[in-house]
Amino acid sequence: MAANDTIADMLTRIRNANLARHQTTQVPATKMTRSIAKVLREEGFIAEIEEAEEGVKHNLVISLKYKGKNRQPLITALKRVSKPGLRVYSNRKELPRVLGGIGIAIISTSSGIMTDREARRQNLGGEVLCYVW
Repeated sequence: MAANDTIADMLTRIRNANLARHQTTQVPATKMTRSIAKVLREEGFIAEIEEAEEGVKHNLVISLKYKGKNRQPLITALKRVSKPGLRVYSNRKELPRVLGGIGIAIISTSSGIMTDREARRQNLGGEVLCYVW
């Protein structure tokens, strides 16, 4: 299935896999999805990322993290902010704080994809891709 919004597709696949308590999920591999998955791994929301090739198709296999005996997902929610029909940009002074700093906002800046904290540290603004908490 061809998705126009690969970021929303990725977030939905992760959200659904979390709700179903799956260990892994596959998302189509693009530069953007690789970068977002890398940020999620660095922030500790997912365990690991692997590349899988099936002929021409390239997929990312994302291993999800759970906590406790009841396997509660570490990712409580994922929210797409900037959409293809309505882009949301933020300058360095107005970068959003997700749940007072508990969650992260993933920002696309001129220096690459990074969290809101990293963008603040580097004095960069950009497109607010999504919130994760």
